[in-house]
Amino acid sequence: MEKADLEELRGKVACGAVLETAGFAVDPKESTRRAVKYRRGDEIIIVIHNGQGWFDPLSDAKGDVFRLVEHLDGLPFAAALYVVADLIGFVPKEPEWKRQSRKRAPDLTIPERWNARRKPWRGSATWCYLRDERHIPEAVLRAAIAQDILREGPHGSMWAAHRDRTGAVTGWEERGPDWRGFASGGAKLLFAFGAEMSLRLCVAEAAIDAMSLAALEDQRPDTRYLSTGGGWSPASSEALLNLAVRKGAHLVAATDNNAQGETFAARLEALAADAGCGFVRLRPELEDWNEDLKAKRRKKHEREEVRDGCRMPAVRLKGEAPPG
Repeated sequence: MEKADLEELRGKVACGAVLETAGFAVDPKESTRRAVKYRRGDEIIIVIHNGQGWFDPLSDAKGDVFRLVEHLDGLPFAAALYVVADLIGFVPKEPEWKRQSRKRAPDLTIPERWNARRKPWRGSATWCYLRDERHIPEAVLRAAIAQDILREGPHGSMWAAHRDRTGAVTGWEERGPDWRGFASGGAKLLFAFGAEMSLRLCVAEAAIDAMSLAALEDQRPDTRYLSTGGGWSPASSEALLNLAVRKGAHLVAATDNNAQGETFAARLEALAADAGCGFVRLRPELEDWNEDLKAKRRKKHEREEVRDGCRMPAVRLKGEAPPG
């Protein structure tokens, strides 16, 4: 087949079509408009580049639609061509979460867009989302706002800043009641919460998980709580290495309690070995630290209800002598 024919075929079949016909389904909770996560049991494939590319977060596998067929079915390239050709015209279901790209002034830089947003305040939509739905304690919210790492996003969502070594904002994680994504045009580096010189480095997969772990540990003063924003970019790896090579540094893999979290933890362990620093794996009891935090708050609330229900008012019977 000529190269031009290959390019035409590649452009006619989206990776989502291959995955849907292979029994994969979109995970809307973990997907964004630029990175759609497909699951089939424990298998995970992330589709990128408007459906024309993909990668496996649990391995180094990646490529185009032909490589995807090879990866899933173990077929040689020549056979993969026929599989892809048979899918011409097949349109994968559009995820319910998918939205139109938001318009904004093209001359605004990432820092300018960040600075144009207000910090959350007590009672604001973002404050209430983080406190009431995510159960982040107010003490943690106040500390994060003081460190200038949170902003009010649209429709009650949260923006959590990723910064470079100079302190410049490179992008932000976007989380809300009905939205999950990363700043369009931004670069994932590290979300960092805690004292800059802290040597205990807890690395989570999301800013909300990092803040949740901080709450569970009562904001340990020796700890900096970090997030890679759900990805593992060379820039994030370099930023972590720069922190880990400091004398006395200790890297803590506080990633999710699932297959992807274990893969990220293994990469962190390898990075710790390269940096020559200490390493430990810290797992949440449930899937992630925010789920652990919410479970802890529920148990506390249940204990308080039981205690209040058992508390009887002190009543003196008629004719009984007063105390003392």
